[in-house]
Amino acid sequence: MDGKNQGSDGLADAGIATGAQRGNFMSKTLRVGLVQHACTDDYRRNLAESEQGIRQAAAAGASLVLLPELHTGVYFCQTEDPARFDLAQPVPGPTTEHVAALARELGVVIVASVFERRAAGLYHNTAVVLERDGSIAGRYRKMHIPDDPGYHEKFYFTPGDQGFVPIETSVGSLGVLVCWDQWYPESARLMALAGAQILLYPTAIGWDPRDPAPERERQRDSWITIQRAHAIANGLPVAACNRIGREPDPEQRTEGIVFWGSSFLAGPQGELLAQAPADSPTVTVADVDLGRTETVRRIWPFLRDRRIDAYHDLVKRYTS
Repeated sequence: MDGKNQGSDGLADAGIATGAQRGNFMSKTLRVGLVQHACTDDYRRNLAESEQGIRQAAAAGASLVLLPELHTGVYFCQTEDPARFDLAQPVPGPTTEHVAALARELGVVIVASVFERRAAGLYHNTAVVLERDGSIAGRYRKMHIPDDPGYHEKFYFTPGDQGFVPIETSVGSLGVLVCWDQWYPESARLMALAGAQILLYPTAIGWDPRDPAPERERQRDSWITIQRAHAIANGLPVAACNRIGREPDPEQRTEGIVFWGSSFLAGPQGELLAQAPADSPTVTVADVDLGRTETVRRIWPFLRDRRIDAYHDLVKRYTS
């Protein structure tokens, strides 16, 4: 997978000197790895798949590795089953301890995903950031919780209560969000306003196999487009890591979900830097220049021109 920027940022054409033209004094290259794989009911097998991908990304020079949402098991939210709460773990716990050991051994920052047991009857869908020394740099608890056919997350997850706060690490300030959060421009904007240098989305999303091919493609294209739009609107790079494979409905009421993979990295103008296929386990590695945010925001000053005096209705559910 070619990790180089595939497109011009258009700034030179506008008569603006880019970071490269100024000797890259603003450049800060971050090599990011995305570990896309299928998941089964076998916890140890899934964790081994994640570990193999982390090692491969680190061997390719990645200093930040992103794993898919809930990567140690099947997407159990297709049904409402109280027994599934037994899958939850504390943080720190077995998964974070295993990933922390890898972070320490390989000297990389890793974003893992855990079904977190916070207390009896209180569970979260949580992304945990492990620093390169194995310590927990921070966690983000998913804020937007869907409740749709095949995605019964409100039965399992309590919405996060920590707000949209970037996690500070040795590789930068990480704006970590989770799956359904990726459809909300407010989430991305608040992370950007709080100083995030890159937006990261661990994800589990796919098609209903009964949908016709054009509808499936529209859904996947929408998923990619909305996240590239977050990159553009905030002048930030974006990384999204999804799972792959078909997972059956345990109750056999539907045809299950076919997760569409397509993990990708985009630059601060939404340009695709690298993308995985829809149906193959893939470790995607690409370089992101965090310094381009400054350059891009100077010519596209969206934050400067925001009308913060006129946005009061955004805190309302609906205004009509």
